[in-house]
Amino acid sequence: MSKVELSVELAGVKLKNPIVVASGTFGFGREYGQFYDLSELGGICAKGLTLHRREGNPPPRIAETPMGILNSVGLQNPGVDAFIAEELPELRKHDLAVIANISGNTPEEYGIMCEKLSAAGVDMIEVNISCPNVKAGGLAYGTKPELAAEVTKVAKEHAAVPVMVKLSPNVTDITEIARAVADAGADALSLINTLRGMRIDVNTRRPILKMNTGGLSGPAVLPLAVRMVWEVASAVNLPILGMGGVAKGEDAAQLMLAGASAVAVGTACFADPYAPIKVRDELAEIACAQGLGKVSDLTGGVRPW
Repeated sequence: MSKVELSVELAGVKLKNPIVVASGTFGFGREYGQFYDLSELGGICAKGLTLHRREGNPPPRIAETPMGILNSVGLQNPGVDAFIAEELPELRKHDLAVIANISGNTPEEYGIMCEKLSAAGVDMIEVNISCPNVKAGGLAYGTKPELAAEVTKVAKEHAAVPVMVKLSPNVTDITEIARAVADAGADALSLINTLRGMRIDVNTRRPILKMNTGGLSGPAVLPLAVRMVWEVASAVNLPILGMGGVAKGEDAAQLMLAGASAVAVGTACFADPYAPIKVRDELAEIACAQGLGKVSDLTGGVRPW
């Protein structure tokens, strides 16, 4: 395994290995830092930030499913200024790429956050376009190419670091959105975000989540993620951070073969804090067994029938 080069690049950002932890599943790293040095990771997509502090949705807001979880946390976070003042300095003590995930209700909010975070020194900004645009009647940015392009353009105009747009799978054709944000200047793409799902308590006849529906993540979504990464990689020439159901090295290898340059581990962290480290090591073993000199040789290596 030591013979395999683990480092990769994502939109010009050097990662010492291709394993990133997904936004919303790792907080700001403090809790997981009690288990191992965060420098073991290639990068961290920090918990999603909004311009101002948010308390999130009322509980219950997380529910297990047979192969994953449903969540409707509602972007609970301390706000971008508190992140910059309190969390970023701690993350900067570790040797890993810091990716700030942002959500806004207007293009202007995205622009303000991009300026603040760029000045604060994050390595990359991940733009969540699964949030509602209040000016468009609450329609999510990620569901319409023109809305996705609008927020991407604003982010690029105000960011001094690479901008990665996180695509929603809750669309008819994800490549349509990918092309729109690529044309608007995105430096990279991350996918997939969660799929909308629902569970109902048959005795109370109430939805298990207080907000009725939530985002499905975990092993159940891996085949969808692999398919969508493959489609997007075939449609646009942008680096991809692949995610969705990654729990072991083989999962990560599938996403890389489909076209991802790096891979994010998310829901698996809840069951096993060491999951990202295990995925990294198992991925290296796969590359070594296949006689590859570097794990980046896996990217785009799928051979479709």
